[in-house]
Amino acid sequence: MSVLHLLGTAGDGGAETYFVDLVTALKRGGVSVATAIRRHKGREAALNAAGVPVKVLGFGGPLDILTRTAAAGYAHRNSSALLVAWMNRAARHTPKGPWARIGRLGGYYDLKYYAGFDELIANTADIAEWIVGQGWSAGRVRYIPNFAAAPPHGAPADRASLTTPKDAPLLLAMGRLHDSKAHDVSLQALAELPEAYLWIAGVGPLETKLKAMAEALGVQGRVRFLGWRTDPSALYRAADVCVFPSRYEPLGNVVIQAWAHGLPVVAAASQGPGSLIKTEQDGLLVPLNDAGALAEGVRRVLADPKLSAQFAGRGRERVAAEFSEAAVVSQWKTVFSDYGVS
Repeated sequence: MSVLHLLGTAGDGGAETYFVDLVTALKRGGVSVATAIRRHKGREAALNAAGVPVKVLGFGGPLDILTRTAAAGYAHRNSSALLVAWMNRAARHTPKGPWARIGRLGGYYDLKYYAGFDELIANTADIAEWIVGQGWSAGRVRYIPNFAAAPPHGAPADRASLTTPKDAPLLLAMGRLHDSKAHDVSLQALAELPEAYLWIAGVGPLETKLKAMAEALGVQGRVRFLGWRTDPSALYRAADVCVFPSRYEPLGNVVIQAWAHGLPVVAAASQGPGSLIKTEQDGLLVPLNDAGALAEGVRRVLADPKLSAQFAGRGRERVAAEFSEAAVVSQWKTVFSDYGVS
């Protein structure tokens, strides 16, 4: 018996990256898994390299009547006892059958897409509580966080290749170039940190606007727009501080990944980071949309090596206790065993 994971989006983002991370971790953990995804050469290659079966389906709009049928056939061929839908588009195309259906939610999604599903898995406790508040039985909602892991070996990204001085304070911002990620706040904070450089890793619709803003602020010589990167670990290893000023963030996977790499974090107190970070203990929280406060938080971390080391050390402790691969895979295995998948 196997578990079939379905992902219907074609973009590059945190959820899509974690889809690959979790499925391959489950494979390593001995779970029989298969995937049905929308065409994406990078994801197909990564899953194939991990030995995970991949089926490319259309996952189109409301008029797409072929994907659900094809997914059902694929589930039958893989002897799937459980189908896991990642986000709304996948849920819409997840077929009924002799298997159970679970939705994996990383945000406050429209629950109409999950009507008839057996269970929902939320990656934050707040999302799980919200789902119950929408009328779902508490017995059909579970919380399983994302995991984070730093590869045991790996070199930092080469600063010289990105024309960044080796001794300059380096800030790292990760996430789509979208208003919710508040990269504009990071650029404004950079203007108040004249010695620092900023790397922004991500793609999205605001690239042109953000580059124009960097020029208007006079910081274009100290900011690097890296686009979509497949080497996030190297970026975390190269930086001095992770800045995460998101206006809207249900989880904040970047925070967990930064912790795993021993990188101190200064974040805005949006929902996810606000629930993750114990401010002044394992990171700093600052008000939303406050570039001055973000800059001041970065100054504190850069000026106080003891504080920086404290945040890094306690962040690693949090990952080991709450967000390790082993702990999260174990929780998913418990779910699977409830549906007859060992």
